[in-house]
Amino acid sequence: MAYNEKAPREHLSPHSSNGHHDQDPEYMSAGRYLSTRLSSLKPPMHKLANPFAVLRLLNAKQWNFFFLAFAGWTWDAFDFFTVSLTISGLAKTFDKTTKQITWGITLVLMLRSVGAIIFGIWADRYGRKWPFVFNLLLFVVLELGTGFAQTYEQFLGIRALYGVAMGGLYGNAAATALEDCPAEARGIISGMLQQGYAFGYLLATAFARALNDTTSHAWRPLYWFGACPPILIIIWRIFTPETDTFKERQKVRAAGDNVGATFISEGKVAIRKHWVILTYMVLLMAGFNFMSHGSQDLYPTMLENQYEFDADAVTITQVVANLGAMTGGTIVGYLSQKLGRRFSIIYISIVGGALLYPYTFTSSEKIIAPAYFEQFCVQGAWGVIPIHLMELSPGSFRTFAVGTSYQLGNLASSASSTIEATIGERFPLSPIVDAATGKTTPRYNYGKVICIFMGCVYAYVIILTFFGPEYLGRKLDVKHDNDMKEAAHNEFVTVMGNDRDDRHLDKGDMSSDEEKGANAAYR
Repeated sequence: MAYNEKAPREHLSPHSSNGHHDQDPEYMSAGRYLSTRLSSLKPPMHKLANPFAVLRLLNAKQWNFFFLAFAGWTWDAFDFFTVSLTISGLAKTFDKTTKQITWGITLVLMLRSVGAIIFGIWADRYGRKWPFVFNLLLFVVLELGTGFAQTYEQFLGIRALYGVAMGGLYGNAAATALEDCPAEARGIISGMLQQGYAFGYLLATAFARALNDTTSHAWRPLYWFGACPPILIIIWRIFTPETDTFKERQKVRAAGDNVGATFISEGKVAIRKHWVILTYMVLLMAGFNFMSHGSQDLYPTMLENQYEFDADAVTITQVVANLGAMTGGTIVGYLSQKLGRRFSIIYISIVGGALLYPYTFTSSEKIIAPAYFEQFCVQGAWGVIPIHLMELSPGSFRTFAVGTSYQLGNLASSASSTIEATIGERFPLSPIVDAATGKTTPRYNYGKVICIFMGCVYAYVIILTFFGPEYLGRKLDVKHDNDMKEAAHNEFVTVMGNDRDDRHLDKGDMSSDEEKGANAAYR
């Protein structure tokens, strides 16, 4: 049996007249499901308000949750990309090859799934706050440790632990930002949240230019600096409460005989009813992580090694590319509210595939233009992902499902930079000769490898998304969670849902009069 995607997407629209919907999709046979893949891809063409009108739907508390999640996700990306941006310096310090240093990236990606499982279950059971704080505390300790590493083995060991720490943040950040978000604003908020990744990369690029190889400590000051901002985010999170959605879910659990038993029961229900879609989420995230890491991790090395860009040219190209990423993620995420999640991903992936040749074969500084638009497409597709995963995930294990699927996808794609570097060595070019010392540096055709690799990745993502489900506009509150009704007794869920309606906690769950007022912006 397979999930029915078409019917839920039509009936789970935030603009539907009946206002409330159950969370579980209808089941249908595999044959019928496959027969609807093309017809269900048709954009729903929901009316879109001015994006500024949509953003005004969020109240101060919801904005605080968003910016907190954005800050945490930004620094997750900053810390990850410090290795990508210092590969040459690390290789020189530890007397290793580029391929050997990229194992520092691979180990982080491999072990992030461990952190996602540990911190995801912790956050779904006890709350978003303290797992978030502990994640960032580990960032501080381990980033400092990387900066003080004296041997290659120490470097790899610390980065491995760092992978566990970093793995727990994504699902928590997505839940924090989106759980209480009004339904009409989910698309644009999802796109904006995901661009914390691009913004972190941009900051890492800028600070790498300022701190990497500008002192006698070589690459180390970049890591020392990276340990400082998380302290401020920790303080911010400590003084921010849990989301209303999580607090209501905890009240439902507390209304039963045993909170822990209810949580375990929720897990059993989620696995029994949603194992197929959880598997799909992991496969989808494998493709998306290959897309981002395959297009980004070795790109600075390609510019420096193959095209012999100097440090300033590499920095400018990377900054422009990340500006494109931030723009694309926000715009495509916003448009996915009108065009649908699947259609948006497929369309922008096709455009991204068409841009691969100029992205990797332009040898002059004109590469800035294709770099901007290629990353517009890569992160444009990614801009849909936070809310797409939230809508696909079982309500009781939203942090776990989103974070673990994302990080298991990272595990699958963990060797992407190592694969590209290894294959690149099969396409040697004339070496770089230092005029002053006569020292030669091997030079490889990384552009060809990235182009072919990314073409395969785009094809995979397009095919998988085409055959996948979509629940655009799905209700995320506890009242509409049928899994919770089954695990914790329906009457408790109904009472909590009625309390939520009475308090009007979320503009996304409004009375009919309020909904008319809010939807006036869409006419």
